Order: sequence, then C-alpha cells, then structure tokens
Amino acid sequence: MVDSNQIKGGAKEIGGNIKEAAGKAVGNERLQAEGQIDQVEGKTQKNYGKVKDAVKDQTGH
Repeated sequence: MVDSNQIKGGAKEIGGNIKEAAGKAVGNERLQAEGQIDQVEGKTQKNYGKVKDAVKDQTGH
C-alpha cells in the first residue's frame, strides 16, 4: 500500500513544476522560485512516505 505522503508529495512536486514553468513563461521570478520550493518540499514528502513504507514492510506495522 502506498503511503499518503507519497501521493501528496508527488502532487506537490508536479504542481511546483507547473508553477515554475508558468513563472518562467511570464517572467515572474517569485512564482518561479515558489515552484522550485514546492518541488523540493514535494520530493521530501514523497521520500518520507517511501521510508515510512519501507519501515512498515520491515516491521510488519
């Protein structure tokens, strides 16, 4: 079973990609930077979910 953090993190990462691209397209550096931050946060959350799943698999909990 996939941890909800993996799903939420993946969605945030994708949203960050879109936000960054939109910022580049309109020349908005702040929007572009926010998109990059969202990507990092999303990737971190997604990886946290993967670790949580791995621990759960190892411990059976």
